[in-house]
Formats: sequence, C-alpha cells, structure tokens
Amino acid sequence: MKTPLVSDLNSEQNITTFFLVCEKEIRNTREGKPYLRLELGDRSGTIEARMWEQFEAAAKGINRDDFVKVQARVEMYRSRPQLSVMQVRLAKPEEIDLADFLPQTKADVAKLYAELLEYATSISNSWLKKLVTGILSDPDIAAKYKRAPAAKVMHHAYLGGLLEHVVSLCGLAKAVAAHYPELDVDLLLTAAMLHDVGKLDELGYERAIGYTVEGHLLGHIVLEVQTIAKAMDAIEGFPPNLKTVIQHMLISHHGEYEFGSPKLPMIREALVFHFLDDLDSKLAAVRTALAGDSGEAEWSAYSRALGRKFLRLEEFLKDFTLTSPDKK
Repeated sequence: MKTPLVSDLNSEQNITTFFLVCEKEIRNTREGKPYLRLELGDRSGTIEARMWEQFEAAAKGINRDDFVKVQARVEMYRSRPQLSVMQVRLAKPEEIDLADFLPQTKADVAKLYAELLEYATSISNSWLKKLVTGILSDPDIAAKYKRAPAAKVMHHAYLGGLLEHVVSLCGLAKAVAAHYPELDVDLLLTAAMLHDVGKLDELGYERAIGYTVEGHLLGHIVLEVQTIAKAMDAIEGFPPNLKTVIQHMLISHHGEYEFGSPKLPMIREALVFHFLDDLDSKLAAVRTALAGDSGEAEWSAYSRALGRKFLRLEEFLKDFTLTSPDKK
C-alpha cells in the first residue's frame, strides 16, 4: 500500500512517494518568474504542489492523469500542507496499485448488485419490470454499474458509490410507499434504478474520477434519457404514456431549474423521488464530513458539498445519552 497518503501529510517533512497528477499548469510569480503548479492526489484526497526550479522537462513529459513518483518537501502554508517538489518522474506501471488512487465502497459490490436485482424483480408492473431488468442484465451496463461513482465530488464519490446510492434509494422507496399508500412503488423503484444511468457514461473512473467528453457536453440527464428511450422503444408495445411518465421522472429528479432539472417535478411520484434522492445524497455528504479528520474534537471537516461543517453530536453529548432510561 502506498505511504504516505495525502491525508497523512500534516507536518513539515521530506517525502518520496507516488501520486496521480490531477492538474498541471505553468504559472508566474508576481515577479514574473514561471513555475510548475501541480495538483497531486491519491485515494485519500489531493494536495497542491509547486516546482520552482528545473521543471521544464517535467512540464513537457508529464500530463494530467499520469502517475508520477515525487520527491518533495511538505511545507505548511496558511495552516494547510503543500508540496515543494524537488524531483518528479513518470511512474512505471509495475510501481502502481490502482487501489491506492481511487477510493471505493466498503460494501460487498456483488451482494449490492444482487440486492438491486431483487428490487428489480419485485416490480409488479410488467412493462417497468421488463424495462429495468433488461437494462440491469446488460453485461456492459452491469460492469459499469458495479464500478461507477455517483458523483465527482458531491456524494458517493468513490468506486461503487452509484450502486450504493441506488440500493439505498430502493430501500427508501419501499419504506415511503408503505407509509403513503397513494404512491406507486413501481414508479419510485424504476426512478431509483434508472435516474443516474447516464452517469455510467458521464463520468470516467479508470485513473481518476472526472467527466468524459460526453459528460461535459451533454450531462447525465440527457445521456440517460437517450439510453432509456431506446430501451423503451425496443420493447414492443411499450405504452407511450408510460414512456412519457418515465422520461419526466428522469428529467425532473434534480427538483429545481437551478440544480439542472429541465422540468420541475409535476407528478406526485416525481416530487417524492426528488426528495428521496436529495436526502440520500445529502446524508452521504454529511457522513463523509463527519468521517474526515478536522483536527477538532466536536466539529467535522468543512463540507464543500453542503457549505458548512457539522457538530459531532456523540462527542458534544458524551456525558449525556439520547436513549431514554426505559430503553437501556
């Protein structure tokens, strides 16, 4: 396993280790002197790096998404670590273990996918069951579904994150439909399983999590509407009105125009699904913040996704129990 990780770099020290190049550019100091600026990363995070001298060869021979071996000095700048690079070279393939550079779910992916297929086969509506099981049984889609992150940064931003998110949503859909009997659970399950299918092609995740060309130009909502429309058209006799409903569930799941939804949710189940998706996404972001090392006992690290930090409630209430006495 790679050592040290970015998350270990919290004091001044000399290091020699491997990184993924996330960004690369030539900048100038205020005095006009050029230097090489890099953003280097591994599965624990990223760190800014600068090479001040003799960087010309590195600037020409190293590109974004390359793996590199770096000799550098960790320096603390405004209470944050950054690297002053002395030497850098391309890493050899045999020196790299991809597991060191891409974060991944701690869950059993095979079990998660089996659980997802169980939710798919539980759908009562024969048209929706045929649509969903047909998509999930496609070998190419299944392979991507088992690896894809749910996002680059915001939530479930790790390999297997999309599958983890979707299985969680299926459980929420079942629970909410049981509480509100007027809801169509088949529509909610279908939306849960298909609402982020476009992310299979929007995001690339072979070396680092980032956007593909199609992802930049079209986005996952357009991509999945195209994919699901083709799948529905391939099912002989698929009801046109049901196709419209499914397409609306997909294009409205972000909930608001400013969040990228072409349409506001205008079907009861579409509105409910938006809130379920938002809830699961936000709680995942909270979980990530609380799991990070902020250096403060009672507060999480700052969450860029949610624009705040969170109180570690267990630490804050360590001398008090939230469990009522009769439940002890």
